Amino acid sequence: MKKCSFCGKEVVIDKYFNRKSRCPNCGEDLHICLNCRFYSETSHNKCIEPKADFQRVRNKANFCDYFSFKDSVKSSSDKEKEDARRKLEDLFKNF
Repeated sequence: MKKCSFCGKEVVIDKYFNRKSRCPNCGEDLHICLNCRFYSETSHNKCIEPKADFQRVRNKANFCDYFSFKDSVKSSSDKEKEDARRKLEDLFKNF
């Protein structure tokens, strides 16, 4: 499942997806660093793809050839965290 980084709603990517594609829900650009699987806050230039050009603006459409829309599926570790939090809340519910 792909999600817009601005509104958080699901986005369907088809064969016509390009640099000018916009979110059908909020109208923001989709071909942006924040939606890319290579985007990383902690990496140099905030991108883990070493060949990608530096992008000054991360929330606007760009011409990066390495763009790949990230999947927003919850990982098993996220599910485990939610289960642990729920069990902890249940444990302390009566106090």
